[in-house]
Amino acid sequence: MAMASSASCCFSPSSHGRPHPLRSHLPTTTTSIPARLPLGLRLVARPAPSRNPHPISSSPSPAPDAAEDKEHSAERDEQEDRDERYGFEMEVRKLPGKKNRRSVRARVRVGAPLEAVWATLTDYEGLAGFIPGLSECRLLRQEAAFARLYQVGEQDLALGFKFNARGTIDCYEGEMEVLQAGERRREIAFNMVEGDFKVFEGKWSVEEVNDATDEGAEVSVGQEFQTTLSYVVELEPKLWVPVRLLEGRICKEIKTNLVCIREEAERIQRLHG
Repeated sequence: MAMASSASCCFSPSSHGRPHPLRSHLPTTTTSIPARLPLGLRLVARPAPSRNPHPISSSPSPAPDAAEDKEHSAERDEQEDRDERYGFEMEVRKLPGKKNRRSVRARVRVGAPLEAVWATLTDYEGLAGFIPGLSECRLLRQEAAFARLYQVGEQDLALGFKFNARGTIDCYEGEMEVLQAGERRREIAFNMVEGDFKVFEGKWSVEEVNDATDEGAEVSVGQEFQTTLSYVVELEPKLWVPVRLLEGRICKEIKTNLVCIREEAERIQRLHG
């Protein structure tokens, strides 16, 4: 879950060959990606100083290039993605003072009740069967409202590179919450206790709401409920993995994971009527 699906969506570089074998301690990961990549530098041609310069103003206006760079930098601090086909939304933010850490919020609309989505999320050992980037998800321990998972995520990238990540994730299942207007919500908090990320923690949230209440309309007889699956994670790779190298892959995999969970929950709902 964020857990499985999150581990499957966030990959840290590994060796160019096969995945590492399972060990009791996480192996040191190697990569064929160079330690430094060329930055996208922009060369700005500046005019030669005039022989007869104008008098210096006491309050000079900022250089156009500097103002433009500052505006573009602010835009890059927050990115959004939307896909109306699935009712999907995602926001990625850089965290102030932590340039190698990201906060991701995503959600998708699901045409199935809360129970079907919850059953999909908590089928821990079945997650690898329908999430493409999750090659392994083993249930190490399970108690009431708690599960410890070992997950291995794997993905082939361009130029022959292979990204993978492995980690042990603790999951804490919350109780059902009954909100106003008959809305219901249930959440799973997760935290990677050992693995390829310095920080990897967040939560899954399944909320069943009535579409009519969103518009302030009256609830009609037989009105179906709409379920929203939300995912929030704060992550920071180990120091030797710049997050900017993984950001595009992380966003793509989060979307894939949420859509796959959506489709599996809807399949379960169709099977059980």
